[in-house]
Amino acid sequence: MGGVLIGFAIIAVVIGVGYLIGRLGLLGPEAGRVLSRLAFFVLSPALLFTVLAEADVHRLFSQLLPVSAIAAVTQIVVFALVARLIWRRPVPETTIGSLASGYTNANNIGLPVSLYVLGDASSSAPLILLQLVVLAPIALAILDISTSGKPSLGRILLQPVRNPLIIGSALGLIVSVTGIDLPAPVLAPFELVGAAAVPVVLLGFGMSLHGTRPLAAGTARRDVVLAGILKLVVMPVVAWVVGAFVFGLTGHALFVVVVLAALPTAQNVFNYAQRYERGVTMARDTVLLTTAFSIVALVVVAALLAPG
Repeated sequence: MGGVLIGFAIIAVVIGVGYLIGRLGLLGPEAGRVLSRLAFFVLSPALLFTVLAEADVHRLFSQLLPVSAIAAVTQIVVFALVARLIWRRPVPETTIGSLASGYTNANNIGLPVSLYVLGDASSSAPLILLQLVVLAPIALAILDISTSGKPSLGRILLQPVRNPLIIGSALGLIVSVTGIDLPAPVLAPFELVGAAAVPVVLLGFGMSLHGTRPLAAGTARRDVVLAGILKLVVMPVVAWVVGAFVFGLTGHALFVVVVLAALPTAQNVFNYAQRYERGVTMARDTVLLTTAFSIVALVVVAALLAPG
């Protein structure tokens, strides 16, 4: 499990640096907002383009994709039903909480775990594809419409061409599926800019922790607890059940899908919450707590399912 520990240690250090920056006030009071917009509109789209453009198309559409989809959507639907029908949460907060329940950190934690634990850095590529091409566009469209006033058909139809994350993901997928071989000088600027996405998001997340206390009164504590349980407990179990008994996965293949399901909530959820200024505290606390406790979930999964 050394790879898991290494991945989490790296992330913890960068978040800690962000917290220190916020505590010292080095970048001013608006720094968090500026970094969030920079990551959303520039850095993350470049990263998503390069990740999907260079992914193996055969691995992208492996059995891991439908298993991950069922596991993620199950958690999203459960949280949405509870939040809307029982707790009467507004649509934007419900959307953020639903993402926090099923949107996995398949990139800055998933990639190191894939490399050091699963033995193949591209293991998380199908999950990245699912989230960036399916889950994120739907969630961002809902957030865009529900926070911008009266929805219209034109706004819904234009959402895919207005959101930079969707554009970057779609272009990367097109390159991968068509087998286009982009010259290195063409990819280099995207790789250079995209490489800044993960550290900037982590720094912004760390800065947001200054002056706050997780699970404080009045911060939607039960939403965070529900999202955390769904993400770290229920989602891996669903992935195991669906993978083993529906798709007949065994051995290493089953281990892969369950490990990926046990990863924490992605920092992108916090980034989306900041961008639309809804459910920010809930997203921050869920990301923080699932990141802290996912190490336990991963160790349990490895102990039970890791091939001998």
